[in-house]
Amino acid sequence: MLDAQLYFLSDQYYIDFPDDKLMQNKDMIDGIRRSRPCFLAFPDSKNPSIYWLVPISSRYEKYQKIAQSKIEKYGRCNTIRFGTVLGRNAAFLIQNMCPVTEFYLTAYIDKNKVPIRLDDRIVEDVTKNAREVLAIARRGAKVIFPDVFKLYQELEKTL
Repeated sequence: MLDAQLYFLSDQYYIDFPDDKLMQNKDMIDGIRRSRPCFLAFPDSKNPSIYWLVPISSRYEKYQKIAQSKIEKYGRCNTIRFGTVLGRNAAFLIQNMCPVTEFYLTAYIDKNKVPIRLDDRIVEDVTKNAREVLAIARRGAKVIFPDVFKLYQELEKTL
């Protein structure tokens, strides 16, 4: 699996690991099912067969307001990060991340069959903050919406 590559999550993941807090997989646009959301994947620090997926949203302004509110309240916001994807502003929703194995991933490729990659600085920022948020969650804080540790344990059973 390539680093800094964008992915879609298969429908099978949602069947195998139901969690109503996971961002839903498909949107209907003009009556056509579209693969959404797109995710940034990075490897787990303990188990190389497991990856963490951070959903990417094009609703930049919405999440800017939410992040600003968190900064005003807590002094910082590491559950939502910002960057560009394919030349557009995007929000990286660490608060919605989930664990996955390669089996459930489909690479996001362009019309020339080349995997879409992100700027290394964005990947580094999102990954660093996601690892910090995971550490906070391990200490008992509810900073990630899905039950990621239950999902992680279930994934480990499949390996």
